[in-house]
Amino acid sequence: MKRNIISSKLMLLLLLLLPLLNCHGSYLDYTEALTKSILFFEGQRSGYLPQDQRMSWRGHSGLSDGWEMNVDLTGGYYDAGDNVKFNFPMAFTTTLLAWSVIEFGEIMPPAELRNGLVAIRWSTDYLLKTVSQPDRIFVQVGDPVLDHDCWERPEDMDTARTVYTVDAPNPASDVAGETAAALAAASIAFRPSDPGYAETLLRTSTRVFDFADRNRGAYSDNNNIREGVCPYYCDFDGYQDELLWGAAWLRRATQRDDYLSYIQENRQTLGADDNINEFGWDNKHAGVNVLVSKEVLDGTTYSLQSYKASADSFMCTLIPESSSSHIQYSPGGLIYKPGGSNLQHATTITFLLLVYANYLEKSSQILNCGTISVSPSMLRKIGKRQVDYILGENPKGISYMVGYSNYYPQKIHHRGSTIPSIKDHPQVIGCNEGSIYFNSSQPNPNVLVGAIVGGPGEDDVYDDNRDEFRKSEPTTYINAPFVGALAYFAANPNVN
Repeated sequence: MKRNIISSKLMLLLLLLLPLLNCHGSYLDYTEALTKSILFFEGQRSGYLPQDQRMSWRGHSGLSDGWEMNVDLTGGYYDAGDNVKFNFPMAFTTTLLAWSVIEFGEIMPPAELRNGLVAIRWSTDYLLKTVSQPDRIFVQVGDPVLDHDCWERPEDMDTARTVYTVDAPNPASDVAGETAAALAAASIAFRPSDPGYAETLLRTSTRVFDFADRNRGAYSDNNNIREGVCPYYCDFDGYQDELLWGAAWLRRATQRDDYLSYIQENRQTLGADDNINEFGWDNKHAGVNVLVSKEVLDGTTYSLQSYKASADSFMCTLIPESSSSHIQYSPGGLIYKPGGSNLQHATTITFLLLVYANYLEKSSQILNCGTISVSPSMLRKIGKRQVDYILGENPKGISYMVGYSNYYPQKIHHRGSTIPSIKDHPQVIGCNEGSIYFNSSQPNPNVLVGAIVGGPGEDDVYDDNRDEFRKSEPTTYINAPFVGALAYFAANPNVN
């Protein structure tokens, strides 16, 4: 009896201490999460899968992509839970993966650095194909209307693999600008290990940026492709930010003065002071400002000071104690922006917080937000709160990364994960035959390890329901910036 009383007291003490342990995040394994966040991309692969494919329930798919245009467009990633290759968000995903390696690759475990570069190359190899013909860019493969009418795994898809194309002089500044950014950023990431490939990426990037700049306008304004790209990845926020973004990455990759001049001279005409508090697949302004600020903080280019001022302003909006704070947080502490798939905002903003903290620290500077001074460590604390929330330190106690911890979403909105694997069920499961799996109350049979779902909204509420795609669907552009964030905390787990 006495032993039982002692055991009960110990259990009570542990329960009382657990919140304190949780506050410091010591129970979270950031290295495991990093590994899984990169592994997720193998589940999104299109094309011929290699022998070392680790997401073993997937198979080859999209092997005829591009045939109608007599071009090889195999490869790349499906953006989310469907089977369409949308190049606009794919290129952004690639840029963020590359930026993650550029900023945090030196502190990543060697195996994960290799895996990260493999994930980048799976996309850049495809993106190179999309710009292989002069004055033409392929912007999408797959008819989204037909695809979304079916619930079938990618290995079985029999819907039209329509190729959406923009030829000069028609506009595609957004997709081409983002593709140029992705290739330029990737060239930096690959420079140490594969300089030949890096040079190919950079040479192509300069050509694609020229296409973007010469043919100004939004790709979704082209009548021949608008119905295929909208409303899915329509350019809602304008094409100007992608031109600045592409030029900024080319400046970073080449250090050429003409790209510096471009950023300086086009700041106002391309709206660098507009929407500076946004960063995602459709709006790059906050990312441009943080990226360009490095040169200012390094003390090499004061003429870019206006970009740093905008980056400072954005960071101050994230500080609750700041007079300029206006970012909304949920009761549980999650950054919230309206529109669904909320974790895309949490991961991209977290990434920028950590990158800017590094830039400030390396230049021995702090951030002034009105009456308060903000140190790099304060920015990191805000970022860590978002990471820890996503990994399970939230009101529901659920990890929003699939396959991480013992409690994570089981019924995500994802065709390949929902339908039995082709390895277990080799017979074709047709367009309408997959509906029984979509409507099933059972957990998905294939675990898409590392996938981060859209997540909860402003009230921290999340129901594990694949029908609520805004909350339960993972996307590549949610994961990509999270790779960098996890790389930082895997090397620095005790930021408090």
